[in-house]
Amino acid sequence: MLVLSRQRDESIMIGDNIVVTIVDIRGDKVRLGINAPSEIPVHRQEVYEAIQRENLRASRLEPGDTQEIGKFANRGPARPGGDKPR
Repeated sequence: MLVLSRQRDESIMIGDNIVVTIVDIRGDKVRLGINAPSEIPVHRQEVYEAIQRENLRASRLEPGDTQEIGKFANRGPARPGGDKPR
């Protein structure tokens, strides 16, 4: 882990296009400003971990899920205008 000392309004660069700036320091709290391209997600760690947990939960099959999936598979291809033949 790289450890740096910065003062208010000083920044660090991550790669060529991410800038982390010290916005404010009050007691034991530091406010950071992060400027990153929109295609790079930036989250607080606890939010990132919650997203990862939810993604993992959503990717798991629950008992009975395969029966539900089988119902859709047995219906055949979707028809324009609805599921009923004309």
